Amino acid sequence: MKRSVTIAGHRTSISLEEEFWEALCEIAREIGVSVNALVGTIDKGRTTNLSSAIRVFVLDRYRDPET
Repeated sequence: MKRSVTIAGHRTSISLEEEFWEALCEIAREIGVSVNALVGTIDKGRTTNLSSAIRVFVLDRYRDPET
């Protein structure tokens, strides 16, 4: 599924499976930030494409919820 987000004032499209979008939204709610803000944070620290970085972030978060 492709969704648009805004990172540092720029719109971009990200393709993720629905399950990853749902998990990303859930994590954003849990930590009290917008999805755009969370994606922006992930974007700043990534070393691969953004979709992959988001998947790894979600996976890491569910492996270790303390992060």
